[in-house]
Amino acid sequence: MLFSLMQLLGGIILSLGWIPQIVQMVKTKSVKDLSLKSYLLMLLGISLMEAYAVRLVMTGVGYAFFVTNTLSLCIVLVVVILIVRFS
Repeated sequence: MLFSLMQLLGGIILSLGWIPQIVQMVKTKSVKDLSLKSYLLMLLGISLMEAYAVRLVMTGVGYAFFVTNTLSLCIVLVVVILIVRFS
């Protein structure tokens, strides 16, 4: 239980760490120094981990991993959309 809470808290902190970058991108409408390829690779990696997280949840474990991974997937997807939009 403790490690699930640590996973949940750590994953939420890591995911929320993207928020200042997103706010900056929206405020300045500039993404000139960001690499779309890099973020697409991150999106692919997180998507593969999401498939694994779904499998874990189907077996009755890994709920904290699923929640935090889904949050990360959504946030990185927003970054990719902003990079495409503001490029």
